[in-house]
Amino acid sequence: MHNNTVDNLIFGCEEDTLEIFLVKHGQGQSRGKWGLPGDWLLEGESLENAAARTLKERTGITDVYLEQLHTFSDVDRYPDERVITTAFFALIRPESYKTIVGETEMEVKWFPINKLPKLIFDHKEIVEKGLEKLKHKVRHEPIGFSLLPKKFTLLQLQNLYEAILETRVDKPNFRRKMKKMQLLVPLEEKQVGVAHRAANLYRFDEKVYRKLKTKGFVFEL
Repeated sequence: MHNNTVDNLIFGCEEDTLEIFLVKHGQGQSRGKWGLPGDWLLEGESLENAAARTLKERTGITDVYLEQLHTFSDVDRYPDERVITTAFFALIRPESYKTIVGETEMEVKWFPINKLPKLIFDHKEIVEKGLEKLKHKVRHEPIGFSLLPKKFTLLQLQNLYEAILETRVDKPNFRRKMKKMQLLVPLEEKQVGVAHRAANLYRFDEKVYRKLKTKGFVFEL
């Protein structure tokens, strides 16, 4: 008999740093070690429901972008027994960063993508696979907006893409492309409480995107 688990790869972006949410396990063979938040698949539970349940239990958050990433089934990925895991990845807004510690965790923390601690089992491989997929998807779908505050500046948007893609983008060209897609709604608001000159705020128009998509619009960065 195979044991099945789900693991959630939860991305966030603080300022201009892409981060991952990790938990320090509180029991079992992985006690005291860092890994992705996950759990066993319950009897009669779908993978999607298990991933959503685990996310809610670990973070208290329910309304987030959550997508199946990959199933990891190497025979020796888990010590002593055969365990197959299906990984999901989630994107969380900065204002949703409040987290709660699950019953079987000692500690939870956000880590910058390039400063991760040593991870349990094959979780490093899961992170690498998720990062590869995220880089691809942000170029072809506007999922990056799920990592931003609901109201954001063009600089925040640029910083996000640079953090994910790990490369600098040409500022005028990037802004021109984004505005040309007509997916950004300029708000009659500016930043507050900043030391520098306050920039204009925008929001992402999901309805316009869905409408454009039905007409064959392709998001391409």
